[in-house]
Amino acid sequence: MRKISYLLLCLFLTATAAFGGGYQVGLHSMRSIGMGLIGTSLSADASSLFFNPGGAAFVNEKWSFSAGMSFVFARATFQAKDVNYQATLKHEVNLPFYFYAAFKPTKNLSVGLAINAPYGNRLSWGDEWMGRYLIQNLSFKAITYQPTVSYQFKNIIGVGIGLVYATGTMDLNKAIPLQGANGDATLNVKGGTGNFGFNAGIMVHPVKGLSLGVDYRSKIEMKVKGATATFDVPSSLKSEFPDNKVDVMLPLPANLDFGASYEFGKNKQWMVGINLCYVFWNTYDSLVFDFETKTSTINRTATAAMYESRLIERIGLQYQINKLVTVRVGGYYDPSPVPTDYMNPQTPSTNETGITCGFSIYPFKGFSIDAAFLYLMGAKREGTFSPENFAGTYRTGFSIPGIGLSYSF
Repeated sequence: MRKISYLLLCLFLTATAAFGGGYQVGLHSMRSIGMGLIGTSLSADASSLFFNPGGAAFVNEKWSFSAGMSFVFARATFQAKDVNYQATLKHEVNLPFYFYAAFKPTKNLSVGLAINAPYGNRLSWGDEWMGRYLIQNLSFKAITYQPTVSYQFKNIIGVGIGLVYATGTMDLNKAIPLQGANGDATLNVKGGTGNFGFNAGIMVHPVKGLSLGVDYRSKIEMKVKGATATFDVPSSLKSEFPDNKVDVMLPLPANLDFGASYEFGKNKQWMVGINLCYVFWNTYDSLVFDFETKTSTINRTATAAMYESRLIERIGLQYQINKLVTVRVGGYYDPSPVPTDYMNPQTPSTNETGITCGFSIYPFKGFSIDAAFLYLMGAKREGTFSPENFAGTYRTGFSIPGIGLSYSF
């Protein structure tokens, strides 16, 4: 049971990293990405539906649309401790996207829909690598849907709330240390789930040019029921490893964001902003796995997750060159929530520094072509996955270009 329980722990820790920790990058708007991923205090277009529902009511136009896609190129290496062995992650390009639509039936009221695919990962360490008993390959993707309503009072205070529905699927393969005619035995786990949460925010414009925002995205309990677990083991052991179903409860952590931005200069050509994002990773106290068909080898187990809450600090700058072109730069620091003694190849999570840039081109009134680039540098980090005594040094990095379109009228 020990190997199987650790497999499932690794599977769902991988999912949590994709859902917003570890290497959380928040690819929800090209304009936001260009400014260091800030957004809680901004209300330029319909992307406020995600960043701060309270800001959507401050969008001036009656209709506002925004859509875009990023191209995530990731790399990671593992150097084993005390052994001359190195492995390189094989990572397929991921394509997270976003779509926003907002409508103002009255001057003060706004309603809208946000659709995001910010969570997704397709990676492979190979079938024969040193850590194959932890993971060989993984595919994970998720989409969130958020209908939202927002209202502003006297052009000073905006409040908003959105109902969030998150749905996701996953497919993982790993080797099992049992030898058969074809080498290692294997396990494949496939499953999907969905559940509800909410996103609520307040935006305040206390003085001309200054915007303050607070946003809270709730924890979502992702209840995976009846995930398929398929074992490929020697026939003599099939009774101990029957093809199975497994139920898992996975809490996705809450986020509390604070943002401030200030417009200044001639015709407000300049804007500077900061963002503080607190991720409540401490909700991961344990994960419980319950197999439908139980044997002396596979049963019900609870395993400590040990994640720690973290604060992400972001800063961004925007400059409007003229009516046709606006440019942006930014940066942020994202500390890893994974303790050193729980480092593993499913979430090779390191302390990361992000550098961003971007621009918008406005070929005609209300319409813009938005582009951004994020370079995410992971600090070299040594750690051990204590349950399996799997130790080594990890290096990670991401290059993420993106393109989007926005139209308001």
